[in-house]
Amino acid sequence: MLKPGSQAHLIDRLGATPEQIAALCQRWQITELALFGSILRHDFRPDSDIDLLVTFAPTAHWGLLAHVRMERELSQMLDRSVDLIEKAAIQESPNWLRRNEILQTAQIIYAAR
Repeated sequence: MLKPGSQAHLIDRLGATPEQIAALCQRWQITELALFGSILRHDFRPDSDIDLLVTFAPTAHWGLLAHVRMERELSQMLDRSVDLIEKAAIQESPNWLRRNEILQTAQIIYAAR
């Protein structure tokens, strides 16, 4: 895992500015966006995808097509493949090993004020 305080390195790996991320999150009513998976580890490669954990505002009611559009927009912004997973789905997952690993290692890159 990346060490705390390596936020600048993480943003560099991500390939988007905090302002770009904030604008996207505000447009899609995302209240929290976090990274998990290989982008946080030393095995992150140029062909690695980016795993994102998302929490939406209670008023956001997006369907499957909107989810696909969000993934596509993020993928274009970050110039790589993206997996966008709702935090609630992970929290409710019966796979406790996967759930704990993701929730304990995720690093928040955007939180609504």
